[in-house]
Amino acid sequence: MALLVPYGGGLPRAREVVMRIRVAAASAAVLLLAACGGADKPDDKAAPAKSPTPTESVDCADESLDQAEWMEHCADGSGTGGDGGAFTDLKFGTEYTWPDGLKVSVLEARKFSDYGEFEEATPGELDFRLKVRFTNTSKQPISLSDVSTYIEGATKGGEAAGTEFERGAQPITGRLASGVTATFTDDGVLEERYGRDIVVKVQRMQADDDQADPEFVGRIK
Repeated sequence: MALLVPYGGGLPRAREVVMRIRVAAASAAVLLLAACGGADKPDDKAAPAKSPTPTESVDCADESLDQAEWMEHCADGSGTGGDGGAFTDLKFGTEYTWPDGLKVSVLEARKFSDYGEFEEATPGELDFRLKVRFTNTSKQPISLSDVSTYIEGATKGGEAAGTEFERGAQPITGRLASGVTATFTDDGVLEERYGRDIVVKVQRMQADDDQADPEFVGRIK
């Protein structure tokens, strides 16, 4: 059967029209992609991220601080170490100052053996005595009746039991006048299996729940 071709080359003409339509469609697609790509381009003029404001340095032992300043800067770790910095574990002999001006330092811990008439050593237990020094740098008397200690092993766990040996005891009590420094004793018993390295927390029972309790680390000699 013969193929009938329209006069004037109708079939090639139709192909030409189709090709032009495809070219036009392709051009439109390219323009659309270019427009979309431009929308995703980051803004070169975007504002830089704001740097955080540095934490203000405050001396928490400064009696001139008002309550708002103290709560903002000192509540999470109130008081200062010997250098006025933030509170951390302190070595024996280092001073810690509470916001009211009372300073404390655990001077030493020594094995105790100077027993009284009704006292004696217990096998497997280490008797010891702390020397704790207080200085009142404020202008008012400060009571020590709310001061206590909590002692535990620093390396192998364990908690010391509180006691008071008869000879040479000078328990932490009474009131400290302005400008006065005094040294007291604090006795304890720790099982020998916990070693001789200890942590001494000096606590003050005050109305302020955010009051820091300094911790002193050292060794029973």
